[in-house]
Amino acid sequence: MKIADIHFLVVEDHVFQREALVAMLAGLGARHIAEAVDGRAALEAMRAQTIDTVISDLDMPGMDGMEFIRHVGEAGMPVSMILSSVHDRALIASVGTMTEAYGITLLGAIEKPVTPQKLAALIALHQLPVTPPPKAASVFFSEADISEALAARLFEPLFQPKVDVATGSPAGAEALARWYHPEQGIVGPYAFIPALEANRRIDELTWIMLEKAAAACRDWRAGGLDMTVSVNLSLRSLITVGIADRVTALVRAQDLEPKHMTLEVTETTAMTDLARVLENLARLRIKGFGLSIDDYGTGYSSLQQLSRIPFTELKIDQSFVMHAIEKNACRVILESSLDIAKKLGLKAVAEGVETRADWELLKGLGCDVAQGYFIARPMEAAKIAAWAAAWTERSSNLA
Repeated sequence: MKIADIHFLVVEDHVFQREALVAMLAGLGARHIAEAVDGRAALEAMRAQTIDTVISDLDMPGMDGMEFIRHVGEAGMPVSMILSSVHDRALIASVGTMTEAYGITLLGAIEKPVTPQKLAALIALHQLPVTPPPKAASVFFSEADISEALAARLFEPLFQPKVDVATGSPAGAEALARWYHPEQGIVGPYAFIPALEANRRIDELTWIMLEKAAAACRDWRAGGLDMTVSVNLSLRSLITVGIADRVTALVRAQDLEPKHMTLEVTETTAMTDLARVLENLARLRIKGFGLSIDDYGTGYSSLQQLSRIPFTELKIDQSFVMHAIEKNACRVILESSLDIAKKLGLKAVAEGVETRADWELLKGLGCDVAQGYFIARPMEAAKIAAWAAAWTERSSNLA
């Protein structure tokens, strides 16, 4: 979209800075520029005329930038936004995250003083708003529906590949549960995982995933792929006495050695019955299973858990990986997590690798394993071999 066709709104209480921004926009070729001295005046301007892109200060008398952003987001106004402020990068980045959380398209943030070059680079990111397709009505599944699906074993794993960052070689895949519903098609985990956890039936899904994932990994390895498989395991499942023996027996029944499976442990609630959980995890490690602390850096996945549990792998949450390039705080957390993994002798796995830039950053930081859409989306077990062949050819260009 040409800058001459974009309708701008400059929200700035300081007269000189507002006039300077207006002059910059005009110098860049803008023809439609409105002005406002604070958030309240900006909302009135947006109700009175078409606005495509807002350039807003944060610290203003009356209605400040944060409150203004909240009103824009809650009203669902289809605008893109550029933030400008004298505040430090961490604060601006936090407000940027807030802006996106309100559903507003954030083109970027600029530390004052604003320059024509910085402004032009962000304006170039503006696109015409896309009318979202009508949302399908949410489908509610009763406990009886889910029980029938469990009994019929309609839950299947899709597998998202992982690769060795240093060599580019396929390293493994994570099993992600999906419900193959006869009428609704493939149903994602948010439709059934919370219900299973609330009704204390998550174990039933876990057994299905363990069995089918083990069988898939056995077939990959038989076909010449040196890959492992990862399966999510709720800590709630680890309270049961003897669960380690049962998991081992189930995996070996599929002709897969425990050393070729990693159990990803996510702590979503405060751990109870700590002694029993630690006993089962220690027994699983003794039997050869890898243990991964999943979503590291969020919730209860913490340093305390690393000191308690004999993990072999640290899986860094995608929220830090995806934003490490543009947000300094995320990069610091990513680098610190990699450093912790190295010092503790753990394999570091980064999820959420979306772009070539993410890949190059992780390679430069010495991350061990990467997972994300840049590598592959989740797929059926039978498609892994074809993906591995295509990835091996593609990865030769990433060296």
